[in-house]
Amino acid sequence: MRVYYEDTDAMGVVYHATYLQFMERARTEWLRSLGYEQRGARERHNLGFIVHSLTLDYVKGARLDDLLEVSVTIVRRGGASLNLAQEVRRADDGVLCCRGLVKVACVWADSLKPRPLPEQLLAEIADVC
Repeated sequence: MRVYYEDTDAMGVVYHATYLQFMERARTEWLRSLGYEQRGARERHNLGFIVHSLTLDYVKGARLDDLLEVSVTIVRRGGASLNLAQEVRRADDGVLCCRGLVKVACVWADSLKPRPLPEQLLAEIADVC
């Protein structure tokens, strides 16, 4: 992801809340790569994922025009949740800018009540958790 002017504060450094957007995009694309495009999962399977909790550590500020890489790694799988470690690094030198731990819950889209993780998703991620 490229850092644009709109992503920065008055000093040209990525605004702290923008890292949440970068991480959300990475999680969305990660799910899409596993066959869970958000809108389709909601419409076809009444399935959604919501953020339950998160912690962030800001390490080194990214700046205007930096190219960033955002990773998603499963660190724990529950019956209806995943704990994901995420890192935002500068692509050119690998410097860590921000890291986070995000717990996402699998829910029924119509009621937002917890539901078990889908078997297909569990099969896709079985080798990493």
